[in-house]
Amino acid sequence: MKNYLQNLGKSIMLPVSILPVASLLMGIGYWIDPAGLSGAGTNTIAAFLIQAGSAVINNLPILFSVGIATGLSKDGNGAAGLSGLVGFLIVTSLLSVDGLAILLGIPAEQVPMAFGATKNVFIAIIAGTVAAYLYNRYSSTKLPTALAFFSGRRLIPILTAGAMIIISAILFFVWPVAYNALVSFGTFISGLGAFGAGLYGFFNKLLIPTGLHHALNSVFWFDLIGINDIGNFWASTGTKGVTGMYQAGFFPIMMFGLPGAALAMYKNAEPQAKKITAGIMIAGAFASFFTGITEPIEFSFMFAAPGLYLLHAFLTGVSMFIAATFHWTAGFGFSAGLVDYVLSLRIPIANQPLMLLVLGAVMFVVYYFVFDFVIRKFDISTPGRGTNVTREVEAGAETSAANAVTAGIASDDKYGRMATGIYSAVCGDDNIVSYYNCATRLRFELKDADKVDQQAIKNLGVPGVNQLDKNHLHVIVGTEVQFVADEMKKISDAEVKDGNA
Repeated sequence: MKNYLQNLGKSIMLPVSILPVASLLMGIGYWIDPAGLSGAGTNTIAAFLIQAGSAVINNLPILFSVGIATGLSKDGNGAAGLSGLVGFLIVTSLLSVDGLAILLGIPAEQVPMAFGATKNVFIAIIAGTVAAYLYNRYSSTKLPTALAFFSGRRLIPILTAGAMIIISAILFFVWPVAYNALVSFGTFISGLGAFGAGLYGFFNKLLIPTGLHHALNSVFWFDLIGINDIGNFWASTGTKGVTGMYQAGFFPIMMFGLPGAALAMYKNAEPQAKKITAGIMIAGAFASFFTGITEPIEFSFMFAAPGLYLLHAFLTGVSMFIAATFHWTAGFGFSAGLVDYVLSLRIPIANQPLMLLVLGAVMFVVYYFVFDFVIRKFDISTPGRGTNVTREVEAGAETSAANAVTAGIASDDKYGRMATGIYSAVCGDDNIVSYYNCATRLRFELKDADKVDQQAIKNLGVPGVNQLDKNHLHVIVGTEVQFVADEMKKISDAEVKDGNA
């Protein structure tokens, strides 16, 4: 499970890397015209920027379905990504409100409200994982001559479509049960006062990867059971110091806590990866602080370091509990960022909102030191520390490394020479199970790591070699590691071709 989550985390880094740009576009547009996100804005430039950013943020599950399928596939082929998208579209179409209204022959109003929330990251993860599994297993399948056109990679979208139809049938029964259970749970904790607000904050973050947090949000933010925290706050109706309690505690986390976490992750990035990590973290911190868009930061460690994300959910609950206990309230129309915070100061029912800034300052310190300690203590794989993978390659040929040299594969450039040397030192495809490159390292899974000539690798001038156990070896190359990995793939491909000749 740990390996799967780490592989999932590295696969998600591709779509996550797009989010900071989208968040910055929306943040700048929102700063120009705060009414722009609601569609009531009048500034054309703001509307342009917000719509451009929204095109990415609102379609995040689609990006995930493609990115996960591509990242988990054995060779990063686009056919896997296309299959992931096919699977996602099938589920979300079959289980949409309009789709089910047609299938069941009932008015759309009678379709359970749970099916209005199926276009989420959880469904995207399922689709991407299924597509990658089918690609890795069946992409080399040869069909009879009459069906030969659909052999190999062309077969995967078909298989994925069939698998996702079956999964859709299962989700038809499972999804409403899970959704309704969360609504019932939300109704229960709404009667627990400040402690209930803390529980809500904890489970809100915990459920974000599944998309089911929307079910929980609807209980507290809207008029599902009479709380309507957002509507009542902005209408300034309700009880001062109480109305807004299911929103206020998010401000210290989004404006201060997550930027503190971003700083800690930057601090703990490997020296060669600090510039790359800084770009991701600065953009993510800006988006979180200014607009309350937290995906660029949260998804950067959500799956790669689930324990750290659990800690983040807990601290969110603590913030919600403290704010509700002391009756510090503020509200948001979009999310708990600076713009909404400033706008909420004008609402008469807001209660001691400046204290949320004090709590925010405390949360910044807490997040920074807690994240810093945990990352170092448990060697957590946060951005810049080795799990932000660009490609995973599985070598399947039973050939030797020596043939690569005698065949003249060694390149004249430094990346080719280094790749040839490393490939030979790890005993080539005879010993390699799989390898991929992260931000600075080549990560090998080997049949026997003890066979590796580590001194030969060090003689190539690499910064270091680290043998983790009997089957895993890391070769630290630096930020140019992708070029070395590309050269190694050429060597491996040439071995396969030579072996099949």
